[in-house]
Amino acid sequence: MTKWQDVTPQFLLDLLENGQVEASQIIDVREEFEWEFYHLETSKLIPMNTIPVRLNELDDTLPIYIICAHGVRSVAVCNYLEEKGYSSLHNVTGGMAAIASLQGFQYD
Repeated sequence: MTKWQDVTPQFLLDLLENGQVEASQIIDVREEFEWEFYHLETSKLIPMNTIPVRLNELDDTLPIYIICAHGVRSVAVCNYLEEKGYSSLHNVTGGMAAIASLQGFQYD
């Protein structure tokens, strides 16, 4: 049983709109070229393959929201971080494609 939670893109956007989440809490695990194409200004890029060597950049005292393109890599990262002892992890379902759709942008 996993401890991390799925959250909807709308939930994350609502948190952002209400100032209830900081940029350091939203971790985008896509590659840099994907990030350059489209990203949330209030997120931090840590590509999935660099997570193991960049764990020190994650603040486990606050909820962490993991996002990728469609919600597949973010699940893997949530599982990995959970194994490493992180808590209060949230997978953004549908990823940036879903957020883009909510914001009227065609992601792919």
